[in-house]
Amino acid sequence: MKTFKLSWNTHSLELGKRTCIMGILNVTPDSFSDGGKFFTFDAAVAQGERLFTDGADIIDIGGESTRPFSEMVSGEEEIRRVVPVIEKLAKRVSIPISIDTTKAIVAKQAIEAGASIINDISSLRFDPDMADIAAKYKVPVIMMHIKGTPKTMQVLPTYEDLISEIKDFLTDAIDSANKKGISRSKIIIDPGIGFGKTVEHNLLLIKNLHEFKTLDIPILIGPSRKSFLRNILKDEISKDIDPNLSEVETGTQAAIAATILHGAHIVRVHDVANNRATVKIIDAIRHAGNY
Repeated sequence: MKTFKLSWNTHSLELGKRTCIMGILNVTPDSFSDGGKFFTFDAAVAQGERLFTDGADIIDIGGESTRPFSEMVSGEEEIRRVVPVIEKLAKRVSIPISIDTTKAIVAKQAIEAGASIINDISSLRFDPDMADIAAKYKVPVIMMHIKGTPKTMQVLPTYEDLISEIKDFLTDAIDSANKKGISRSKIIIDPGIGFGKTVEHNLLLIKNLHEFKTLDIPILIGPSRKSFLRNILKDEISKDIDPNLSEVETGTQAAIAATILHGAHIVRVHDVANNRATVKIIDAIRHAGNY
């Protein structure tokens, strides 16, 4: 696997020598897995510290749910939710904090509060000012493929050639970011598991993740507890199963293992401690004979 080194401000990440873990912190009342669990300030800060202690390399903080069919919240509300948490955590943890948002004003305030990565599910498309913020602050940007918006993305998503269409989307996003002053060395791509994809699409994405290596950009992927896993694991009668069930976490770890073997540099997860064990074993297998 090709290695990448991202260095910016006081942070650096070596990607490829080992798989980096991004821990998810949803400061929301309605996220699909842990909505409301970390919505209060104290609970969010405590969970952020727990993610750090458990071995996260990045903490990803979001104040707006992007689950299927979700409604957007205002930038002001997002800021109210995330900025105090970022300010506190930035003083308590040494790892980079990413802000999960599609809004430039939220990204700006989050960075000024201590965040140092922008994680934008729209690949800088939903807000025309987002690229300017990323370029101004010279922070890494995670750009994800999405078909439609969170509210519409799961309404019969179709593709003629899944991998080629997603690669073309991400290629265009990278080129657009470059033209707006964002260095290629600061870009991470995410093929967008669950964002405008069926169960079969998600499985094919994981199986063919190695196809994205030709873009020569670090790859992040986030299958953690998502509905495609729950659809596979549920019985024939149930419409869905609880994302927090232990079998869903086990399924997540199986998906994480597969993504690493197929080329992921960063995995985005809810349960850092358990996935850290999975990552260490799979990395050891991946590097066997290379020492």
